[in-house]
Amino acid sequence: MHLAIDESRHAQGKSSPNPPVGAIILAADGTIVGRGHTQPPGGPHAEVMALADAGSAARGGTAVVTLEPCDHTGRTGPCSKALIDAGISAVYFASDDPNPAAAGGARTLRDAGVAVAGGVEASAAAAGPLRAWLFRQRHGRPFVTAKLASTLDGRIAAPDGTSQWITGEPARARAHRQRAALDAIVVGTGTVIRDDPALTARYDDGRLRPHQPTRVVMGLRDIPSGARVTDDCAPLRHVRTHDPADVLEALRDFLWVLVEGGPAIIGAFLAAGLVDEIEAYLAPVILGAGASSVDIAGAHTLTDARRFSLTAVETLGDDVVLRLSR
Repeated sequence: MHLAIDESRHAQGKSSPNPPVGAIILAADGTIVGRGHTQPPGGPHAEVMALADAGSAARGGTAVVTLEPCDHTGRTGPCSKALIDAGISAVYFASDDPNPAAAGGARTLRDAGVAVAGGVEASAAAAGPLRAWLFRQRHGRPFVTAKLASTLDGRIAAPDGTSQWITGEPARARAHRQRAALDAIVVGTGTVIRDDPALTARYDDGRLRPHQPTRVVMGLRDIPSGARVTDDCAPLRHVRTHDPADVLEALRDFLWVLVEGGPAIIGAFLAAGLVDEIEAYLAPVILGAGASSVDIAGAHTLTDARRFSLTAVETLGDDVVLRLSR
């Protein structure tokens, strides 16, 4: 199952609005003969890709899948039928499908004489690439991560406006790997006008990664015609609003959205209760003055503070990344 979860990472950012699923096929003797992950919308699902990879070796074998095989016909046929037709004898899956339109694959498989077990490593799968899709099924909106990159005293720029680079190369490389798994990155018009970011996912040598998140600019001001976000390296959406809820409504088909700023944008999402996770990159630097990482109104006492729980700590060179959840 952990191999299936690893396989599903290849679908992150590409399968939306479908879930990023991974599948492994074992031959009758237990050897791995097939791997697959969900393709972009309209393409084969993970089980079909893994079965194609396995070929005739799948007959009498076992399928291990991160999500209950679907049981409906949409742009593709039901994966439950594909598994039955391939002669699979046993199916293990991690998470039940909460979508009533697609659920029921486990029952169909059992009715066909296939041995089925669900809930295998369910927690690990739910914390992996499926996390945002499962969240969207429950809440009807994308999962939102807010990214902060600051000095130890919470500054993102010096008083003279200089801000590159507060964090080191390992932290920036991690951020680009994450961008390649996202559906969208949100910034404000102020950030675009002031910093002219590219908001692309790049390798260390500057080459573009195969998957690029949609660049979303929120705000009422026009985007400058020569801004880097207007190039053809990645899609662009300009959502003319100051309301985070309007932004998420415009991105309702997406699964995972990263809010990068600036401080007022992150503050607006926090104030609206629309931040599900914070990733705070902290550099071992003290400025003592300059722009703060978050600008949020309404907090006058500690009882007004937005509190999060620490879920992970990662060291990247001299920097530290804190992952915080609601």
